[in-house]
Amino acid sequence: MRLDKFLKSSSLIKRRPLAQAACKGGRVLVNGKVAKPGTGLKLEDEITIFTSAYKIVVRVKSLSEKERGEELYEVIKKERLEE
Repeated sequence: MRLDKFLKSSSLIKRRPLAQAACKGGRVLVNGKVAKPGTGLKLEDEITIFTSAYKIVVRVKSLSEKERGEELYEVIKKERLEE
């Protein structure tokens, strides 16, 4: 599954264009490397998302197109960024 589609399906980012913009802006890492929107995901990949307030690290649990939300990932770490 494409990274941008996964981010939308999992509700980590609410809309696909926003997920694409986050990837293009370098705010999404897959296994520690900056990822493009079309990056293919595999089970157990770690995704790091930087928002204005948080750094969220999740592990891919499922790539099923039928599942939604938290069924697709497990949160490894969520930390508030210092301002």
